[in-house]
Amino acid sequence: MVFIILKNIRKIYGYSKGFRKYIVRYTLCIPLVTLISIIVPIYTAKQIIFINNGTYNSLITAALIIFFFEIMRNIIRLISSLSIGLFFRESVRVIQLKALKSLLSIKNKDLDSMPSGVVIERVNNDCSKIADCIPNIIEDLSEILSNVGIIVTIFFLSKILFLYLITASVIIFIFNRIKIKKWAEFDKQRRKANEYSTSFICELIRGIRDIKVLNANKSFLNEAENRIKEKNKITYKGRKFLGLFRLLIGSISDLLDLCFILIAVYLLKNNLVTITALITVYMYKNRIYYIFNTYSNLQEYLKDFEISSTRVLDIIEGDRYERESFGNKELKKAKGNFEFKNVKFSYKDGIPVLKNLSFKIKANTTVAFVGKSGSGKTTIFNLLAKLYDIDDGEILMDDININELTENSIRGNMTIINQSPYIFNLSIKDNLKITSPNATNKDIKEACRLANLDEFIDSLPDKYDTVVGEGGITLSGGQKQRLAIARALLQKTEIILFDEATSALDNETQEEIQKAIDNMKNEYTILIIAHRFSTVINSDNIYFMEDGVIKAEGKHTDLLKKSKEYKELYEKELKEN
Repeated sequence: MVFIILKNIRKIYGYSKGFRKYIVRYTLCIPLVTLISIIVPIYTAKQIIFINNGTYNSLITAALIIFFFEIMRNIIRLISSLSIGLFFRESVRVIQLKALKSLLSIKNKDLDSMPSGVVIERVNNDCSKIADCIPNIIEDLSEILSNVGIIVTIFFLSKILFLYLITASVIIFIFNRIKIKKWAEFDKQRRKANEYSTSFICELIRGIRDIKVLNANKSFLNEAENRIKEKNKITYKGRKFLGLFRLLIGSISDLLDLCFILIAVYLLKNNLVTITALITVYMYKNRIYYIFNTYSNLQEYLKDFEISSTRVLDIIEGDRYERESFGNKELKKAKGNFEFKNVKFSYKDGIPVLKNLSFKIKANTTVAFVGKSGSGKTTIFNLLAKLYDIDDGEILMDDININELTENSIRGNMTIINQSPYIFNLSIKDNLKITSPNATNKDIKEACRLANLDEFIDSLPDKYDTVVGEGGITLSGGQKQRLAIARALLQKTEIILFDEATSALDNETQEEIQKAIDNMKNEYTILIIAHRFSTVINSDNIYFMEDGVIKAEGKHTDLLKKSKEYKELYEKELKEN
C-alpha cells in the first residue's frame, strides 16, 4: 500500500506545476512548528523549578515567553495548513480537469459500458477525497512530528511514567482500531442503504408527473418509506454502537487516569519523581494519547487516498480504457466530400452492423438515408464523426482518410443534430451560445427564425433569458429539437447531419423545418436520416438501407420505380398519415 501511495503522490505532485510555492512555504513551516514543540515542554519543565526554589520573580516572564511561543506555533501552523490547502485545492482542480479531458478522450465503446454513476463518483467525489485526504495526512504527520519533543521530555523526566503512558496509549489505540474497523462495516451498509434510498427518491422526483397521472402516489410513498426506514435502522444501529464504544473507551481512559494518579502518588512517596517532573508530565500526557489517535486517523486517510487516487489516475493515465486517436493533418475548412470504401463495423464482436458498405457524397449536396430501425443509418453518422473506429475499410473526407485528420478537422467541420438532443439547465440564449460563445444577438435571432423557434421565444415573459430547466423540462419535444437545430445553425459548419431531427415535430412544424433545410441546400453538405419520407423526398440522392448494406439509391421518384421495399415503406407511411 505504501508503494502505491508514494507513487500516486508523486504523480499528483507532477500536476502541481505553478502551485509549488505553497509546498515550499509549507515545508519551511513544519521544522519551525516541530522545533517550538520540542523547546516549549523542556523550557516549561525548567521554569517550574522556580516554584520549588521559591523564586517567583521570573515566573511571569517565563509564562509570557511560553505564551509567545505557543501563539507563534499556532500562527505558523495556520500558515502551513492554508499553504497545503491552497496547494491541493489548485492541484486537484487541475486533476479534475485532466480527468474530464481524459474522459472525453476515452473511446465510446468503453464509455458505453461505463455506468454514469461510476464516472461521477471518480471525477467528482474521488477528486474531492484526494483534496481532503492529502492535507489531513500531512497535518497528522506534522502533528506526530511536532509532539516528538514532548515524548523525549517525558522520557527524561520519568521513565516509569513514560512507559505507563505508552502502555495506556497502546490500550486506547487498540480499542480505537476495533471501533474504526467495526464502524467501517456499519458505514458500508449505511452507504449502500443510503444509495438505495436516494436513487429511489431521485427516480420519484424525476417521474413525479407520471406518478401523478398513474395515480401511483400511495405505492411510491410506501416504497420510499420502507427504504428510508431501512436506511435509518442501519444508521441508528451504527450510532448506537459508536455511543456504546465511546462509553467503553471513555471508561477505560478514566480508569487509566486513576491508575496514573495512583502511580504518581507512589512515585512521589518514594522520591522516584519530583513534583516539577510530575506536573510537567501531567500537563502533556494527553499529547501521547493524541499521537496514537492521530496515527489511527492517519491510516484511514491513507487508505482513502490510495483508493481515490488510484481510481482517478486510472482515468487519467490508466490503460484500462482505450483512448481515441487522431492524425495530425489539419483541414481548416472542409468542402464536404465523403466516401465510404468497403467499410465493415460492429459494436460487438461477431454482430456486424455495416457490411462492406461503399458510397460517395459530393460537397453541397443533400443526401438522405432511409430504412427500417437497425439497418445501420445512425452508425454511418457515428463513424463519420469518428465516435467509433471501423473494423475494416476506409472513410475519406475531402479525399483524406479520417484517421489521418485531427479531431478538430473532423468534428469542427460538422454538426450533428440528434434525435434526442440534450438541453442544459440554462437560459435559451446560453444554450445557444454553448457551441458559439461569440454569437451576436442578431445571429441568435436569425438561427431561431430559421428553426421556426422565434415566435415561441418572443411569447415568453423573459424571452431569450428564459431558463428551460434540467434537460429542457419546460419545453416540448418539438421545441427541444428546434432549439438544438438553432444551436447547430449557429456553428456555421459546412456539413450538417440530421439524425431523426424532425421526428418529434408535428406536421406543420416539420414543414417549417423542412423549409429551413431547403434554404440551406446547395450551400452546405446535408445528410439526413429520417423515417418520414416527407423530410427526404427533395434530397439530391437517397440511400435505402437494409441490414447494413445499401439496397438501392437514387432520387425519390426513381426509388419508387426500382425498389419494391422502398415503395412499400413509403406507401405504409402514407396510409398511417
